[in-house]
Amino acid sequence: MRHKYQTRAIVLGRSPLGEANALITLLTSDLGLVRVRAQGIRKSSAKLASALATFSESELVLVKGSEGWRATGAVLAEQWHRRFTRPARLRAGRIVNLLLRLAPSESADTALFPILHGFFNVIATTDESAHDAAECLAALRLLSSLGLDAGEVPGATLSQYEPDILSQITGARAHFITRINRGIEASGL
Repeated sequence: MRHKYQTRAIVLGRSPLGEANALITLLTSDLGLVRVRAQGIRKSSAKLASALATFSESELVLVKGSEGWRATGAVLAEQWHRRFTRPARLRAGRIVNLLLRLAPSESADTALFPILHGFFNVIATTDESAHDAAECLAALRLLSSLGLDAGEVPGATLSQYEPDILSQITGARAHFITRINRGIEASGL
């Protein structure tokens, strides 16, 4: 019998796999970035479909088998995409694409989850005037966590996006954008 892993995860994306299955890309709090197979998820009667929609946060039960990870259970905790405005969805998409582009396909870096969770929370709950600074801070934290930026990152914890931190980012936006661009350039992608 295989060991079951229970973890909290944010769904970053999904792609078709056969007729009714899908390959789901997850950022988990315990395992980092993983790709899991979800059987029958594309059927109209799929029980896990809402819990495994893009930008959903769920409590998952995962099993590691000979063919990789498989999702066997999921309970929806938060549907972030419903809480985002259209501009916020675009910002979330840019940060997720940056993460998927720079992180290894199976990354055990657990620091990535609080960065993304905090970012999703701030763009879902604050005024749009703070979203640009939050996006810059999230990108900078991702790059720093992945070893692509060695500078000091504002904020005591990875999940904090406090107004004073965001105003610090806004005040020195050009400097932080330059650091982000250098970090992306350093990745070689």
